[in-house]
Amino acid sequence: MAEPVVPVCPPDRVATAATPAAATRRPVDGMFHSWDLSTGVDGPGTRFVAFLAGCPLSCLYCHNPDTRQMRDGRRASADAIVREAAKYVDFIRVSGGGATVSGGEPLLQPVLTGELLHRFKHELGLHTALDTSGFLGARATAAMLSDTDLVLLDIKSWDRVLYRHLTRQELDPTLHFARRLADLGKDVWVRFVLVPGLTDAEENLEGVAAFTASLGNVTRVDVLPFHKLGTEKWRALGLEFTLSDTPVPTCDQMASARAVFVAHGLQAL
Repeated sequence: MAEPVVPVCPPDRVATAATPAAATRRPVDGMFHSWDLSTGVDGPGTRFVAFLAGCPLSCLYCHNPDTRQMRDGRRASADAIVREAAKYVDFIRVSGGGATVSGGEPLLQPVLTGELLHRFKHELGLHTALDTSGFLGARATAAMLSDTDLVLLDIKSWDRVLYRHLTRQELDPTLHFARRLADLGKDVWVRFVLVPGLTDAEENLEGVAAFTASLGNVTRVDVLPFHKLGTEKWRALGLEFTLSDTPVPTCDQMASARAVFVAHGLQAL
């Protein structure tokens, strides 16, 4: 499968002293895939999760391959997405939740992502989260990050050769973005998918854990088990799921992986 072409996007909002605290309500739209309400996996509490279409990575274990291409979405305005989220604000607030912009890769559409985060935070008064691989972290403006309370950052491997094999992209942009978030003191949850025979090597786990611990701003690590729940989506798209024979990790393997992060002083779930 060819890698998606990363489009050239117009400049995002520029933070100035004159930037109002209230939502700007700019006429912004983009390619929107879907939305969902989730609890505990996309940030704290119950959350409205907006999934944007398009991703520059081609992860071997992707469970949402139907979000990879921009054409997989439908054009929608920030107004329409925020109106949908507004229906659930009272329910979300009771749980201490918020709103998360995910994908795909939301930073493939930084203008729409920035507008959604801004309006979720300032118009709806919700805790905000950005779910990203960090590969396009350079597209996250200072204003966008100011409107982001939490970053859910996927660090898929420490081994650069393995990272390229898993994603068809390079690891360094993610590490640069992680360090930038650390310099800002931004709250980060790191996500790491445990794939037996691929990401579970001791040196790989140690590398991710040591780097994560060095940042100083990571308040939680989610060690996620590889699963095959997206297999039917791959088939429906006419794609080969090359990890179909890979076993899911056992409870003992998950516990051992989490223990590596805990040994580095991190909270691992």
